[in-house]
Amino acid sequence: MGTNAVIVIPARFGSTRFPGKILAPILGKPMIWYVYRGALQSTLANEIIVATDSEKIKETVEAFGGKAVLTKGNFSSGTDRVFHAVKDKVYDIVVNLQGDEPLIKGEILDLLIQELINSNADITTPCYKANESEAQNPNRVKIVTDSMGYALYFSRSPIPYYRNNNGPEEYLIHIGIYAYKFHSLKKFVELPSSDLEHKEKLEQLRALEYGMKIKVVKTNYRSYPVDVPEDIKVVENLLKNKEAL
Repeated sequence: MGTNAVIVIPARFGSTRFPGKILAPILGKPMIWYVYRGALQSTLANEIIVATDSEKIKETVEAFGGKAVLTKGNFSSGTDRVFHAVKDKVYDIVVNLQGDEPLIKGEILDLLIQELINSNADITTPCYKANESEAQNPNRVKIVTDSMGYALYFSRSPIPYYRNNNGPEEYLIHIGIYAYKFHSLKKFVELPSSDLEHKEKLEQLRALEYGMKIKVVKTNYRSYPVDVPEDIKVVENLLKNKEAL
């Protein structure tokens, strides 16, 4: 019997920097359409669900043939919303795909699912290599791993620190997509928030502080999440030039 995997896209209507961005038009289609399209490219996922607090988002998803569920309640994070959407179902693997990743490719999601099947990790997540200038941006989260590719730490600061300037500095930039074994997702949302999580404002540090294993998957995929309205134009230009397709 095969692995039963679901992709859940948490899609909250409210956003501090860009309210309603999930429905923001990109070349005439709502952003959530592009995210859902990317999820559909996965060959290992059995189901795709948009978990939202908005009737409008639910109706939009259903209008283009997607599946959406209303998740009402005060959730402290998108991960909590994801678990709420699947907690009464039977899945082996749950992928948390952010609703602001319009250029996501299904092959990335499949890499995470396959790595989770093949390893003893609780969680898998992707990254890409970048130079020092990108690493200086605190909104680009950096990762250091052990020799087996398991995460040692995530930080908004450039890590590792290159003490001797004797060559090009290279960093691993985190892409905020996660695949969880179902029991690991349940454990994660039941854990109290942690000290480092509060300091860096990175919830994945909770998993590390409580001894959970996160396998980092290196890819050539560059993430272009939409955080502010100006990002829409960047994504539209990439789509027009087919650089990200």
